[in-house]
Amino acid sequence: MPLQPAFMTAPTRIHVMSESEVRLAVARMAREIVEMNGGTDGLVLMGIHRRGTQIAALIRQEIEEAEGVELDAGSLDITLYRDDLEVVGPIPIIGGSELPTHGVDDRCVVIVDDVAYTGRTARAALNELSDWGRPRRILLCVLVDRGGRELPIQPDVTGRAVQVLDRQRVEVLVPEVDGRLGVELLQADGGES
Repeated sequence: MPLQPAFMTAPTRIHVMSESEVRLAVARMAREIVEMNGGTDGLVLMGIHRRGTQIAALIRQEIEEAEGVELDAGSLDITLYRDDLEVVGPIPIIGGSELPTHGVDDRCVVIVDDVAYTGRTARAALNELSDWGRPRRILLCVLVDRGGRELPIQPDVTGRAVQVLDRQRVEVLVPEVDGRLGVELLQADGGES
């Protein structure tokens, strides 16, 4: 493993949500989604790759256990719908989107992401979803809303809103990718914030 130059230090991690706090937020978000839809009929959850799919799975599990139903679900890989594809690189890594078993037409589709920031990820997800059909309603659900919108897109359901400074970024940790569940702020060292 190459050595890091002395001026490159690891970012400082600031605790935002523990596993139990994330699970409490997910339980509340699941109830809000069911309430907004007026029950579970026609409800489908679509997680945005990468960590949105894991958050969607937690919400789905919570709804299924609370309501005694089995929900339809899918996932969105928005790579080709991004408006900054040239920044991603000449050969972007494209995962697979998964259409729900019963499609999206005339259903309440909940797009789930880990963090809401500029609104551009949600816009890309809306564009991809519209290629698949015409949902009756679309809700945006995020675990963390960090503010900083560049587009007029706001989440309908939020686990927690946090104030984030310019030199900070939000990192949602999920067991499947990171080995644990939680939320942290990463602070770049090297100056006042």
